[in-house]
Amino acid sequence: MADVLYRDQSQPSAQKIITLKLHRIKHQTLHLYESFNFRMEEQGSRCEIELVIETPSIATTQDHQRASITQHHHHHRHLSITIAERSLSSILTRLHAGYFRISISLGGQALLWKTLAEQSNDSSSLLHVLHHVIPSPAIIVLWSFALFTLVVLSVLYILRCFFRFSMVKAEFSHHVGVNYLFAPWISCLLLLQSAPFSSPNNVSYLVLWWVFAVPVVALDVKVYGQWFTKGKQFLTAVANPTSQLSVIGNLVGARAAAQMGRQEIAVFLFSLGIVHYLVLFVTLYQRLSGSDRLPATLRPVFFLFFAAPSMASLAWVSISGKFDTASKMLFFLSLFLFTSLVTSLVSEKFLSV
Repeated sequence: MADVLYRDQSQPSAQKIITLKLHRIKHQTLHLYESFNFRMEEQGSRCEIELVIETPSIATTQDHQRASITQHHHHHRHLSITIAERSLSSILTRLHAGYFRISISLGGQALLWKTLAEQSNDSSSLLHVLHHVIPSPAIIVLWSFALFTLVVLSVLYILRCFFRFSMVKAEFSHHVGVNYLFAPWISCLLLLQSAPFSSPNNVSYLVLWWVFAVPVVALDVKVYGQWFTKGKQFLTAVANPTSQLSVIGNLVGARAAAQMGRQEIAVFLFSLGIVHYLVLFVTLYQRLSGSDRLPATLRPVFFLFFAAPSMASLAWVSISGKFDTASKMLFFLSLFLFTSLVTSLVSEKFLSV
């Protein structure tokens, strides 16, 4: 016989109705069975009746619901993974080395703030006032944010090298894209010099400098070798403002080497950068008559014109140990180029209105 138990009050109403109906059927059946058995006993025989009541399995319904929920979760997870893969694929397709300009800007700001903090010993100077306006924790936060940005961009670009190697190869062969390959190493050298927890006298500083400076020299050999050996890609055909990134890479490496006391290496990198800067400056000055010679997306690279001499001024100060005449000449050249660019941009805006 079926043994049907009452459920508690937390059961659904449908289950309660089914349970009550089954109890009624049970009692009626038992009553009929007792009446029938009593009559059979009067006649001298007894009949045994086995009563089987089949009820719908509530556990089976719950299993179906659980299976449906699990299948829905698996489908949702599969959809999320598919969307993530497509998003990553789109990012790797659009990403290029030019995005490392973000880390260069942040690294330059971190180096500027650290320089202001180190030159603020004189209580009567303006730098001492700026040191109190810009506290040390702010410098650490800025440097940490610049490092985080560089790490994220580096991880994404490494993934691009694995999954989009053909695009990286095309970027390496392009006369503009190859110049942006200097940007990651420039960012690393800037963050190394602006690191608040490291000193140029440490062994780790020297090891990291070699790790970041060797790729710069290797790219120099590739880029400058093309200028001399390839007929179709000679300097006057491929020179553009982004070519100055190679010069900036050499000058940043020279400043770091001078801070470590490696004067010969610093002079080598400085001479390599400044000579090619003079060649580039003359070539670009004759070739580019205005911003209309470049696409709109590349117009901001015109500001590299004053970035190279300003970095050269800082590098020569580190090499010579003082702000002498050569450093002042490079500084005033960068100031003049910056003023010229700002003036030309402002005049273009007014004329277009």
